[in-house]
Amino acid sequence: MNIKLHALARTTPAIRREIALSDEPAAVLAERYGVSLMTVYKWKRREDFLDRSHTPHRLRTTMTPAQEAIAVELRKTLLLPLDDLLSVMREFVCPDVSRSGLDRCLRRHGVGSLRSLKPQVPKPAHRRP
Repeated sequence: MNIKLHALARTTPAIRREIALSDEPAAVLAERYGVSLMTVYKWKRREDFLDRSHTPHRLRTTMTPAQEAIAVELRKTLLLPLDDLLSVMREFVCPDVSRSGLDRCLRRHGVGSLRSLKPQVPKPAHRRP
């Protein structure tokens, strides 16, 4: 099994398993493997030994999923710039939305770049006189 660890990882899944299954005191294990006591306690509690995502399971947003869908559809259909869309959203949908929160929402749904949403007009070929 080829597992890629992050650049600062001090333990591997095998070491984590040894820590979890060991009956030795946490201080002894921390000293042996060169990790903190908190790291030892973390791996003692876990049943799986692979790295987990650090992204929160529930991202905090001010808009509901329905409001996010409205923002995405407005962006797609009207091709509004971020500041104009923000004004519309604050006026009619969600008065508490922030500019950065709206931008993150649009990026999350794949409509963050207005340029990529606009139809591409091919440039005319350059002709020599």
